[in-house]
Amino acid sequence: MEGRRKHFLSEVDRQARSRSPRPVPRLRGRWGLVLGTAVAAGATVIVLGIGSGATDASRDVPPASAASVQLLERAALAAAATPGMKARAGQYSYVKTVGHTSVLSETRAGEMELLREEEDMEQWTSVDGSERSLQRKDGNDSLLPGTPGRGHLNSPTYTFLAALPTDPEALLKRIRDDAEKNHGAGSGSTTGPDQQAFVTIGDLLRNGVTPPETSAALYRAAALIPGVDVVSDAVDAAGRHGVAVTRTHDGERTEWIFDKSTARLLGERTILVEDNAWGKAGTVVTSTAVVDSGIVDEAGQTP
Repeated sequence: MEGRRKHFLSEVDRQARSRSPRPVPRLRGRWGLVLGTAVAAGATVIVLGIGSGATDASRDVPPASAASVQLLERAALAAAATPGMKARAGQYSYVKTVGHTSVLSETRAGEMELLREEEDMEQWTSVDGSERSLQRKDGNDSLLPGTPGRGHLNSPTYTFLAALPTDPEALLKRIRDDAEKNHGAGSGSTTGPDQQAFVTIGDLLRNGVTPPETSAALYRAAALIPGVDVVSDAVDAAGRHGVAVTRTHDGERTEWIFDKSTARLLGERTILVEDNAWGKAGTVVTSTAVVDSGIVDEAGQTP
């Protein structure tokens, strides 16, 4: 899939710019979008990933709301109180998710058709990055492409996460510097650094197994991002209701959904807040729920 994505990226981008009524989202972390071409159907396909949109104008965006800061602090305290899982070299972090993405497909007749693709999966990531990650979808196992390594912000290992700064300001600077470099002025990105920082933190939190002190710092770092707010009721991909920390960007609202009682992260979704080519306002275009996670000794095992 990775090879096909790279092979067709330029052509899809060219066609989408000429035919799609909105910008094409850019590739980002491992939970991000995929661009591809449905060769058999003869249709160009664009898969919408969480966090697409136009460049930030953070000077015009208010600070995080008091309600969101309070909820994020609850989540940080809950994370910090979670007993840490001892992970050693040779083990794997495991995460099982359910969810879907939205796909905008151009048919042979030249019309755009919105489709939904299921994204249920299990993934095993080497704790120290010494082995390639194993992913299971529809009962089929595959090793993810890439060279084994310690990891980075868009493809973290447990070892990488444990080494991140636990001071919220220092952690946000680390994340935002990367976002500025890849999504700031002159980068050609359609996301912008503030939104990308929010998206990156969400990706890291959904990693499956994040050290408690790192999780707490990530929540507190998110509270420093302008434009963060709260929605009182949201439903994750597993049908669980919760309260959500949100950020709205370019007509899309990204929601991190938390259990109302425990402040535990349940999942994430993106909802349209205005009509566009991807659907009517209120359409859930992407949704992911974490249903199981833990540390295991071998890839393929479950906690």
